[in-house]
Amino acid sequence: MGDILIRNVDDETARRLKEKAKAAGASVSETALDIIKAGVKPTKEEVWAEIDRLRARIGKVSGDSTRDIREDRDNDEPYR
Repeated sequence: MGDILIRNVDDETARRLKEKAKAAGASVSETALDIIKAGVKPTKEEVWAEIDRLRARIGKVSGDSTRDIREDRDNDEPYR
């Protein structure tokens, strides 16, 4: 994993981040990481574009999976 150093954080932003972390019972680092992750999360459009790319690569899937689904559902074995 990598590390990121953020320079020149203004006092108000740092204060609010510390308050948010304290309220959540988390560290400032954990809180900042959560905020960064939320900021780079793919949009719905990006997710659907990736799904469309996968569908194009896989192609048309034919057949009826009903029998396979029922067999898996009715199987009492914990793992196969």
